[in-house]
Amino acid sequence: MTRRTVSVPHPSGDPTPSNFGEKDPLKSNGDPHAGAPEEKVELRKKVTLLRGISIITGTIIGAGIFISPKGILKNSGSVGMSLVVWIACGILSLFGALSYAELGTSIKKSGGHYTYILEAFGPQVAFMRMWVDMIAIRPAGLAVIALAFGRYILEPIFMPCGVPEIAIKLATTIGLTAVMYLNSMSVSWTARIQIFLTFSKLLTIATIIVPGVYLLFKGETKNFENAFEDSTVHLSGLPLAFYSGMFAYAGWFYLNFVTEEVENPERTVPLAICISMVIVMICYTMTNVAYYTVMSAEELLASNAVAVTFAEKLMGNVSFAVPVFVALSCFGSMNGCLFAISRMFFVASREGQLPEVLSMIHIRRHTPLPAVIVLYPITLLILFLGDIYSLLNFMSFLRWLFIGVAVIGLIYMRYTRPDMPRPFKVPIFIPAVFSFTCFFMVFLSLYSDPVNTGIGFAISLTGIPAYYIFIHCERKPKWFQKLSDSVNRSLQIILEVVPADH
Repeated sequence: MTRRTVSVPHPSGDPTPSNFGEKDPLKSNGDPHAGAPEEKVELRKKVTLLRGISIITGTIIGAGIFISPKGILKNSGSVGMSLVVWIACGILSLFGALSYAELGTSIKKSGGHYTYILEAFGPQVAFMRMWVDMIAIRPAGLAVIALAFGRYILEPIFMPCGVPEIAIKLATTIGLTAVMYLNSMSVSWTARIQIFLTFSKLLTIATIIVPGVYLLFKGETKNFENAFEDSTVHLSGLPLAFYSGMFAYAGWFYLNFVTEEVENPERTVPLAICISMVIVMICYTMTNVAYYTVMSAEELLASNAVAVTFAEKLMGNVSFAVPVFVALSCFGSMNGCLFAISRMFFVASREGQLPEVLSMIHIRRHTPLPAVIVLYPITLLILFLGDIYSLLNFMSFLRWLFIGVAVIGLIYMRYTRPDMPRPFKVPIFIPAVFSFTCFFMVFLSLYSDPVNTGIGFAISLTGIPAYYIFIHCERKPKWFQKLSDSVNRSLQIILEVVPADH
């Protein structure tokens, strides 16, 4: 797609086109250092190793481990088998994470899945991935995490009664707005708050693990006796248990969305990914051990919120604090997810596959403001009008399909681009095993839920006409070009954003 350079009038109304290489009133307005040599307007390398670990760990550990680990127990058939599934899913996710570590160090561009598919298979397949993400997967996923935040932040106030739906949606909107504002204002503060929220999650998990393991060492082992007996696992159930487990670990790929902002990515990306996955695997496995020490399998399956039931059994009246910690956990997941996903839209715009304004940066904050806020109206629309869970059912398998395609791209580029620098290289069996796992889960979705999977495929196929209408077609009507230029120019002035300096 050919990019058009838009002349941007000054806010004063001066019709002289603004030259972004020269002194611009937009850039110096309100700047105490006006007159000094201008700073480059770009996304800066502010993601250190600690911040990288907090992005991955803080996004993976959402509400799931506190609320519903029973899906794995239900489908695996026994306590022992469920722990095996948790560990196996952790190892498989580590395989995926290591594959992405190679991709992230050899292709040093932000954008994650989108960038790797673009590099391996070209713009059409990459656009399909980005299109599905933008119209459904990301807004629906963000809305679900935000709803969990809204519900659990209000639960201590309304205990023992239920929380009204309208109150949940208002709290959800406030939480979503806070995350959008934070990501729009400062990369540094977004990262600092993510570090704080990650430590608060790990502290919450420690309050579950420590008393549970203490009781285990005191001899509370009755729930682990004959742990593999009574196993009623069926061939159809075990894959569903793995499906639940892989979703619990999903999020290891988020650092790859911000590669361009990572300090020394050749070292930081693989190190952050490996450390994060080890932390999460230990936390998930030990948390489940603590749950089974205090609760029987029957009690765990009967509970709607496992961590709350655990707290009530061990801590009595202090259990009201658990929903607050879960809400903080959800806020951290929202924050990390939005920080990463906005960079994918930023890169897609830079590649000419989204409106130009989405690849612009705020002149003072140095944040990709338009790419951050683009999901806000879509997410609110889905939150108040849409059927979020149906959308997630349609789209969940597509996530694994495209991640599998990206990892297949790694194998493909080993042969098509053998001379590409690879500072971090994994044995070929690691991406092979992981991509097979992804495609197996896609096949499982087709087998177990053909209707929702079919609808998801249909929604994703709308990306094909969208690509040919908006991207491939060079000769667009003049009225469309004028409208596009006018909208870009107006948004650029309103949001105070300019193209990044190269």
